Amino acid sequence: MSTNAQEKKKVGGLAGIVAGDSAICLCSAEDASLLYRGYSIQDLADKTTFEEVAWLLLRGSLPNGEELKAYKAKLKKMRTLPESLKEVLQRIPPQTHMMDVLRTGCSFLGNIEPETPLTEKYAIADRLLASFGSMLAYWDHYQKTKQSRSLDTQEESLAGHILHLIQGKKPSEMQRRCLDVSLILYAEHEFNASTFTVRTIASTLSDFYSAICGGIGALRGPLHGGANEWAMALISQFITPDEAEEEILNMLHNKQLVMGFGHRVYTTSDPRSNIIKRWAKELSQEAGDTKIFPIAERIEQVMWREKKLFPNLDFYSAVAYHFCEIPTPMFTPLFVMSRISGWSAHLMEQRIANKLIRPISNYIGPTLQPFKPISER
Repeated sequence: MSTNAQEKKKVGGLAGIVAGDSAICLCSAEDASLLYRGYSIQDLADKTTFEEVAWLLLRGSLPNGEELKAYKAKLKKMRTLPESLKEVLQRIPPQTHMMDVLRTGCSFLGNIEPETPLTEKYAIADRLLASFGSMLAYWDHYQKTKQSRSLDTQEESLAGHILHLIQGKKPSEMQRRCLDVSLILYAEHEFNASTFTVRTIASTLSDFYSAICGGIGALRGPLHGGANEWAMALISQFITPDEAEEEILNMLHNKQLVMGFGHRVYTTSDPRSNIIKRWAKELSQEAGDTKIFPIAERIEQVMWREKKLFPNLDFYSAVAYHFCEIPTPMFTPLFVMSRISGWSAHLMEQRIANKLIRPISNYIGPTLQPFKPISER
């Protein structure tokens, strides 16, 4: 069947369809690997900081020492929020989903610091990268205390700044480095749902903020972001590994979905999972944990034994975030604070050789119907 001389191929969710060219990220199912602009995720997680990776994604190469020092200083200055934005955040109801808080904060910032033809190329990406953590922490603190708060932590890294705002104190070095690695792992992942949303909006020649708000909206859905929150809810309900195994077997028998396992791209393993699992284990040992990590590991073993399903990044990220003292409702917003780097890189790449993204649908409705006037219906 063809329409306008174009062959239609019915594919659920566009799986396997090449939707465009990109030089930013390569996810390989064949060897379960992940590259950011040619660099392996293992090397980046072991040897760089999130600021270096953000620079790499946005600017195309790793920074030298002077560039990194200047970039970190620039981001540090951009963490503050305008008073008018603080007033808007204060008016957002306390029961609001935290992803909606970030969406609103991003949209309003676009009103008071709009993109114009004179806006420096990386200015908005860097501004959002630096300020998303401040937005969420300011709103959360105000809703709990009805008091304003300082957003000046004097932390050198974005990971340290975010954790300091959340914990209200300087985090441990292991916690800081763990979150730094986590931000690297979540920074980019090719044409996922939220990134494709960002590129689609950018392809209409809309503004930077509108595209990012679209990405936040796409990531809010539980089938894309949020699996780490569900994973933590699952893990935390059990007392022992044996109890966890029994319940997971029941869930599988009843064909219930166990969040945090499998992936739309990878078929044998998620190359990011073992990296964050190591950090989750080290943090659990630092905390003297004898419950959470063993339960998570037993669930992993059962899922592989019974279904040959592997943990994706979200599963052990939940455990790592728990030991970083991060409230579960903040798990997915942390995804935004990292992925803004990848979204922004794709937005700018889309603009370089832009074509409107407009696929066609496979029509399954009725054929041409005779029209009847209202008196005959």
